[in-house]
Amino acid sequence: MMSLLVKARRGAQHLVHITPASAGWKHVGFDAWRLAADDALQIDVAPDREACLVVLRGAIDLDAGSLRRANFGGRASVFDPRSPHALYAPPHTRVRVRARDDVELALASAPATGRYPARVIEPATMARSTRGSGTNERTICDVLPQTEQAESLLVVEVRTPAAHSSSYPPHKHDVDDPPHETQLEEVYYHRIDPPQGFALQRVYTDARDLDETMAAHDHDVVLVPRGYHPVVMPHGYNGYYLNVMAGPRREWRMRNDPAHEWMLHSAQTTDRP
Repeated sequence: MMSLLVKARRGAQHLVHITPASAGWKHVGFDAWRLAADDALQIDVAPDREACLVVLRGAIDLDAGSLRRANFGGRASVFDPRSPHALYAPPHTRVRVRARDDVELALASAPATGRYPARVIEPATMARSTRGSGTNERTICDVLPQTEQAESLLVVEVRTPAAHSSSYPPHKHDVDDPPHETQLEEVYYHRIDPPQGFALQRVYTDARDLDETMAAHDHDVVLVPRGYHPVVMPHGYNGYYLNVMAGPRREWRMRNDPAHEWMLHSAQTTDRP
């Protein structure tokens, strides 16, 4: 069986390249790039897919059809308590980027027919929240949630403090059974602060026919085709991940692992995954 851990090409400009074929599934594609000042990049969105370009770090000049933005972005780090700038791009869109400084970009993609036009997603429009309590507390930024227009994609940022758990209690979304659960493939693009650290992520099913625990380092990706998928940060290392989800239905409904759901009813927590 193919490993669910995709190691980043740390010395390359194109850090990560994941297609549905390489992941062994049907919906989610993911790419990440690191650009130096004045580097140029062209992205051609496929005729049967939509994309969400997220400026994780740095600023770019952006040209996407009729949309043009100068000095787009500007966040110094994914660990800054700020929302990112993003672009929604429908099928057939040509996106041209030029870096103004050291830049990190992520591109999420999924099937689409071209129902919605290209648009800029400004940081002020992204809902931010704190989820969990105690050592299960983390910060959420909804980049492209189900309340905003897209055909397949769901995109969210999560920051997890050192020694905290996240995507916890363990939950899954691999069965099409709304309103209880929906089937969504998911990627986790991990960043670590300081960067020599790691995150621990487990992906497992009730039957344990899938049960893999991984140490994800800075820029690595974990694939979640099915099953529960909690994350834990070791002492001394803060975690960030960009989640991309897509499936037959653009709705996030999940089911907790019954073995661990007790903590939601404890007097000490009002948590949810």
